[in-house]
Amino acid sequence: MTRVFDDEGRHVPVTVLEVDNCQVVAHRNTDSHGYNAMQIGVGKAKVKNVSKAMRGHYAKANVEPKRKLAEFRISEDGFVDVGAELTVDHFVANQQVDVVATSIGKGFAGPMKRHNFGGMRASHGVSVSHRAHGSTGQCQDPGRTFKGKKMAGHMGAAQVTTQNLKVVSTDLERGLILLKGAVPGSKGGWVFVSDAVKKNRPEDAPFPAAVRVAGGAAAPAEEAPATDAPVEE
Repeated sequence: MTRVFDDEGRHVPVTVLEVDNCQVVAHRNTDSHGYNAMQIGVGKAKVKNVSKAMRGHYAKANVEPKRKLAEFRISEDGFVDVGAELTVDHFVANQQVDVVATSIGKGFAGPMKRHNFGGMRASHGVSVSHRAHGSTGQCQDPGRTFKGKKMAGHMGAAQVTTQNLKVVSTDLERGLILLKGAVPGSKGGWVFVSDAVKKNRPEDAPFPAAVRVAGGAAAPAEEAPATDAPVEE
């Protein structure tokens, strides 16, 4: 995370995400697979670390092996040609997006940290159990602890979705997206950015998407998805 300054001089906390050579690897369509989606890969993997089957998969698409491969559902008319590179210009300033990532693992945590319990009294009769969760169920009837009871246990390392984060700006040359606020996951982890499902897309956003053309510039695609991209934080 870092910060930038707006036109009025106020600082805005932002998370910097990098989109590294994001390309379409394969299509999934209703006739063959029962749903419409695109496989998108980012980064660059060493060939020796890629299985023979995946090498053939990438070779069929005529793209280099990728570090991260993911599928994104799209509309029937939202396909982009295999091998096309999607750019950060798919998102525009002030657009709201949803971010999905794996949260930082905390290991085994007690109920106060895991569920924000208040804990027991600090004096007057309580000993040794100041941070305990207290009663976990009833007496003889039903005589058990219900499933889903908030108790101590493993915390973090789970899929987390943060909705309606605002795009502050993008940097096409360096492939950067600046989002206002924090996103789930640790530094260097993978996050998945998509158009917000609960907000309307801005009218000036390229639809269906923006792809890189010859010469390094970006332009709206004729047939591209209102698509998402796995990016590295």
